[in-house]
Amino acid sequence: MRKIVASTLLGFCLLLAGCESLRFAPTETQKQNAWLHNRTAAITTETAKSENASENLQALTKLSELQSRAFVSYNGLPKEFPQAETAEDILAQSNQQLARTALAESAERPDAWQVADSALELAIGVCALLGGVYGTRAVRFLRDAQTKSKALKEIIEGNELFKKQAALLPNDKPAVLAFKEAHKDQSPETRQIVAEMKTESNG
Repeated sequence: MRKIVASTLLGFCLLLAGCESLRFAPTETQKQNAWLHNRTAAITTETAKSENASENLQALTKLSELQSRAFVSYNGLPKEFPQAETAEDILAQSNQQLARTALAESAERPDAWQVADSALELAIGVCALLGGVYGTRAVRFLRDAQTKSKALKEIIEGNELFKKQAALLPNDKPAVLAFKEAHKDQSPETRQIVAEMKTESNG
């Protein structure tokens, strides 16, 4: 059971440290954009060949088409296909907007705190299913970790708020008062955990 708890905590730490690598599943817009990119590359290849472009340019367009197949394969086929029979279809304003939307969506990442909280909830559920003395202890331990995680989030958010406010403070207002103001919305649980941590560090 201790191994399970240790593995869960290790996973929790990795989630907080490396959440940038986590991504949402491709959306319908991203799937349409990937497929449209493949069609764009295919029509570009045909155009380069029909216009007797240089061998170098034709080779580049063929490679681009091949590369774009990987994007479609990775994202999956869309449910609805954009109009893309000709170059004019592809260059339509709706397809250009589609590309901009897909770009914005591809930059989105899951919230690290929500992912960590979900991971802890899953671990609590698994430990509860296992039951027994160790299961009960593990659940209690993980619930405590979840509470401390929420407290840490509140502290970090409070500190970030302080940083933003400190830049706008008039020179005659002490920074200590500003810091307390930034942390005034902390929950009683957070205040208690912070106090306990201070006691442990001083003791």
